[in-house]
Amino acid sequence: MRKESLAFLEELLGVPSPSGFEQPAQKVVRKYLAGVADEVKTDVHGNVIACLNPGAATRVMLAGHVDEIGLMVTHVTEKGYIYFASIGGVDPALVPGQRVHVHGRKGDVLGVIGKKPIHHMDEEDRKRVPKMRDLWIDIGAKDRKDALKRIAIGDPVTFTVGFDRLLNGLVVARGFDDRIGAFVVADTIRTLAEKKPRVAVYGVSTVQEEIGLRGARTSAFGIDPHAGIAVDVGFATDAPDSDQKTYGEIYVGKGPIIARGANINPVLGGLIETAAEKNKIPVQFAGEPRATGTDANAIQVNRSGAAAALVSVPNRYMHTPVEVLSIDDVTNTVKLLAATVLAMKPIMDFTP
Repeated sequence: MRKESLAFLEELLGVPSPSGFEQPAQKVVRKYLAGVADEVKTDVHGNVIACLNPGAATRVMLAGHVDEIGLMVTHVTEKGYIYFASIGGVDPALVPGQRVHVHGRKGDVLGVIGKKPIHHMDEEDRKRVPKMRDLWIDIGAKDRKDALKRIAIGDPVTFTVGFDRLLNGLVVARGFDDRIGAFVVADTIRTLAEKKPRVAVYGVSTVQEEIGLRGARTSAFGIDPHAGIAVDVGFATDAPDSDQKTYGEIYVGKGPIIARGANINPVLGGLIETAAEKNKIPVQFAGEPRATGTDANAIQVNRSGAAAALVSVPNRYMHTPVEVLSIDDVTNTVKLLAATVLAMKPIMDFTP
């Protein structure tokens, strides 16, 4: 990966972007694409849309959602302890004992998530996963008034973990789901800008996917693409206790995942597979017998329908603060998307 691309990735992962609060991440995306695309704009929903060759007859949308899961302040007690709810699918078992940042209007406030000590629990309590309502954030406030000087009801909260490198080209971070998708789309736009595609390419850093594919719905309606490829993370099943019979055989480091199934247009899916073969890009396949829970679903049923596809980066430990993926897989995903778009003719028919 280019050092400039890696610097962009680290910067993107270093800012908060819970669903509905993606503005810091979108600012990073806009800065990276400024001067690269023919046009970069932000719509009223918060989606960042970068376009290449806007006058072309065929419109192709690339979408990666920039939002991550997180928490939200819902109540502050008289003693200054903060209660919260989840934004998206947060696993309650992973929450206790975490350090967090409450992202207030006056800046980030460090806190810790507390719970009853194990010494004070009876045997049955020790066996149960704590519910969110039984946990709280302690920022060290003296009382409610002191806490509300720095934070407010509705403020987003994220875990404080950052980007780090593991062995053999693997990396770990909070929120690869799916800031890595937004990164891939942005880096693909940068790659295609040097190649002059024959179709109009709209690279979209979408918002609010984790709470209902909302940004993809609105941006796809505005763009009205003939085809759209969603870029997300996919479940790697190479870790212990993974059920490969149910979820397929997917390995981190063995290439991006190409989805096959009802959510995937056969013509567009075939174009992606051919691009991988011709360019010797390693890929893996996943069967998706129903609608996927990704932006590809929203794109497919936009207006009167669009050709949709899904390409994913294998990811271990989904929806935890320690998601793990391979830099080589990320690089190959960018190569695959660019090769697919460059193979498209000026006028494409995606009718099966």
